[in-house]
Amino acid sequence: MAVYTKLSENELEVFFSKYNLGKLLNYKGIKEGIENTNYFIQTEKGKFILTLYEKRVEEKDLPFFINLMRNLFDKNFPSPKPIINNNGNYISEILEKKAAVVSFLEGYAKKVLNPNDCHEVGINTAKLHLITKDLTGKRENKLSINSWRKIYIKVKKNCSKIHPNLPEIIEKNLDEIEKNWPKNIPSGIIHADLFPDNIFFKNNKLSGIIDYYFSCYDYYAFEIAICLNALCFEGKNENLSFNVTKAKKFIDGYSNIRKLTEREKKSLKVLCQGAAIRFLLTRVFDYLNLTEGAIVKIKDPVEYLKRLEFHDSVTNYQDYFF
Repeated sequence: MAVYTKLSENELEVFFSKYNLGKLLNYKGIKEGIENTNYFIQTEKGKFILTLYEKRVEEKDLPFFINLMRNLFDKNFPSPKPIINNNGNYISEILEKKAAVVSFLEGYAKKVLNPNDCHEVGINTAKLHLITKDLTGKRENKLSINSWRKIYIKVKKNCSKIHPNLPEIIEKNLDEIEKNWPKNIPSGIIHADLFPDNIFFKNNKLSGIIDYYFSCYDYYAFEIAICLNALCFEGKNENLSFNVTKAKKFIDGYSNIRKLTEREKKSLKVLCQGAAIRFLLTRVFDYLNLTEGAIVKIKDPVEYLKRLEFHDSVTNYQDYFF
């Protein structure tokens, strides 16, 4: 979440007059995240999140995201509920930008998850995969392996400003990942962005998963690889290390709901490398292309160099769990 488009109180009042949510009482921009503009909204009928779609989000993908959240909410998954406007639509418009309102989820995001938190995330990740198994409509992963070299070409000229050896590291890893990427392992709808700031807890229990705007059709095990990168490393810079206990708890939770195949397990190293290079590249791109005047918290790309170094050292998928 972030704020690229600044809205006045009057603009918000006019916008919310198109919803049956009562009078606008309070609002605040949310700086976390990098993709869309988000506001916390309080009206006479409750708390909500207003999202204005920016940057990478394409208008044609919006029905997929809305339908996904509706499906998850209807099946008692801790997802926001999309709110319909007075015209019977889930997608509205403000300042010539598409926008949507969803329910506010109680709880808070932890900066660092403990092993029990990871176990709960594992359970809910598998539930998401199974709940959406028969959901109609697919969205390709716009940030899949097919996009990574294209992103690298865009940042190649300037990425050494972030780290002097970055071009060589990226090229080496891309070559290896493209050579070893798996084919025909179990696929379906994945969240694709399960970072700590998208996972809420209340009373030490997972209370919500938000921000479905990277959701797509891809390998289930790629989601697991994203989670291992996002949730199971701790420390900073040179002290960053992989926490095997967290990884095992995540996998145990996931496997309680959905068992991994042997091919998925054997593909885990290259999938983890791929997840690391994907977030390294998009963070490098965002770092080098920050929108002037935007209220946004840019994430450090260099964090992913240490992750790639760890994945390079893995010799067997069991290194992630034992």
